Amino acid sequence: MADSAIDGGRVWHAEVARRTRRRAPRAIGAYALLLPSLAGLALFTYAPLVQVAWDSVHMRRAPGGAPGFAGLANYDAILADAAFRKAVVNNLIYAAGTIVPTLVIALGLALALAHSDRVNNLLRAAFFMPVLIPLVAAASLFLFIFLPNVGLLDFYLGRYLAHPPNWLGDPDVALYSIMALTIWKNAGYYMLFFLAGLQAVPDEAYEAAYLEGATSWQRLWHITLPYLMPTTGFVTVIALLNVVTQVDHVFVLTKGGPSDSTNLLLFYVYQQAVESYDIGKAAAGTLVSLSVLAAVTAISLGTLERAFGGRT
Repeated sequence: MADSAIDGGRVWHAEVARRTRRRAPRAIGAYALLLPSLAGLALFTYAPLVQVAWDSVHMRRAPGGAPGFAGLANYDAILADAAFRKAVVNNLIYAAGTIVPTLVIALGLALALAHSDRVNNLLRAAFFMPVLIPLVAAASLFLFIFLPNVGLLDFYLGRYLAHPPNWLGDPDVALYSIMALTIWKNAGYYMLFFLAGLQAVPDEAYEAAYLEGATSWQRLWHITLPYLMPTTGFVTVIALLNVVTQVDHVFVLTKGGPSDSTNLLLFYVYQQAVESYDIGKAAAGTLVSLSVLAAVTAISLGTLERAFGGRT
């Protein structure tokens, strides 16, 4: 009995070894094909992240100067910096004031243009056109629109308002002007995702709801939105990434002013790294921004899951 068990074990190990030898060339080939991508991922994603983490706990204030270990001093410095706190508040207002309206507009456009015909296809192309314009070029265009007294917006508002606001020079208005540019620029892009998501909604669900006497609002709330929950979650994450990583328009329009009213987190990092050459604070600000982005993304996905998960 013991001998047969031992023989069985040897046969099993021999079979495993034979299969391993047979699969080894294919595994090596697969890893060889993946190697360029893995090398690029390590070189351009993980290595910079490690470098940023290292810089965040070191201090080097002069070009070429030797860095010294600073512990959490850089984090303490940015948290005590009023400009950083202002940038955080601005970014939160900017995120709330752009993501929600943009997603609502994008969903409305997708619902209105869901049926494919010649007119709708032309309208889709027209609404998508701002996405093709580089953000710097779009900001330059809006700079002409927002120019006080001579800009396109003041030209028309001047007929109704004696003193139109200074769209980019008033601290109470400048951030909202940048929000308007962001909404105009991104709505068409998110519309495409919702158009794709609408294709997954079965016609049978609409037909059953129609036979049950459901109104248009009820069909939207109980059928369309639950089916679009995965798309909404994905688009929300993309929108969160955009509001943290896109600052080209701030460079062109306001450079963070007036009075830091449009200073966003990434622009603050730029100021510390390029203008002040405080690499430690810039790195600490970058990691804090990434942490906030990850936390807000997780909260957003969790909220969408709780809100719509039970309705699918």
